[in-house]
Amino acid sequence: MGPRAQPYADTMPMTRPTAAARAAVRLPDPPASPDRRVSVLGVPVDPVTVEMLHARIRQFVRCRARATIFHANVRAVTLAGRDVRFAALLRKADLVVCDGYGVLFGARVLGDRLPARITYADWAWQLAAWCEAERLSLFLLGARPGVAETAAARLQARCPRLRIAATHHGYFDKRANGPETAAVIDAINASRPDLVIVGFGMPTQERWVDEHRHRIEAPVVLTGGAVFDYVSGRLRRAPGWMTDHGLEWLGRLLIEPRRLLPRYAVENPLFVARIVWQRLRSRAAALGRPAGLPPA
Repeated sequence: MGPRAQPYADTMPMTRPTAAARAAVRLPDPPASPDRRVSVLGVPVDPVTVEMLHARIRQFVRCRARATIFHANVRAVTLAGRDVRFAALLRKADLVVCDGYGVLFGARVLGDRLPARITYADWAWQLAAWCEAERLSLFLLGARPGVAETAAARLQARCPRLRIAATHHGYFDKRANGPETAAVIDAINASRPDLVIVGFGMPTQERWVDEHRHRIEAPVVLTGGAVFDYVSGRLRRAPGWMTDHGLEWLGRLLIEPRRLLPRYAVENPLFVARIVWQRLRSRAAALGRPAGLPPA
């Protein structure tokens, strides 16, 4: 027998999270045009605010569009720089949302603007409240067994009329033709959600969604990384003064040094170096001068 989704059952209300959804951080610039994607080292990012993102999701649901929404942070841009297949997945997505100050910084250095940073640890609460008001249902897929269920309980404690179609953990055989993947997709389709949030971690979640999107009948599928760990309270966030001032990466590093230090030590300096080189290259091109070689 393959794995089964856990139909969500109401639980006792829980205390409202202290790190409730803060408004997405906005730059003091005029709103960008939603029709023009911003390129950050070749990764297309849609210049949307939370309100614009919700409007697009509403449109996708009403049209039964089978849309895919990914998010772009420093890791996504770095992976795309060395993995052409992953870069192609990002370009194929219906929306790519800015998730982090690094991408905001990169866009600004390159002479462009993104109007908001929409990070799942905050936006999940806003999305739940909006889905409750719109009467849209969610399927939560990912994390360790029991974590998605706890996340659903906390979301419904905040939004009692929020419809959770079902939940399922992310610890199953994700091979394309495997029986467990088939069972998970059958469970999603049987519960008929409006939105599916997939939290397997990057780039596994993007690859899995792209490979199976044609089989998932939900109008909207989003990737959310560690969103269920944050919403459930399993993973602690950095203090607000850090998350609101571009230092969430440092807070995460202090909380999970063993897991994140090797990644941040390579990816963050490389991202900055590539941004600076791209900026210098653009300026050199404007002056008619050669720009040299890009960072490896």
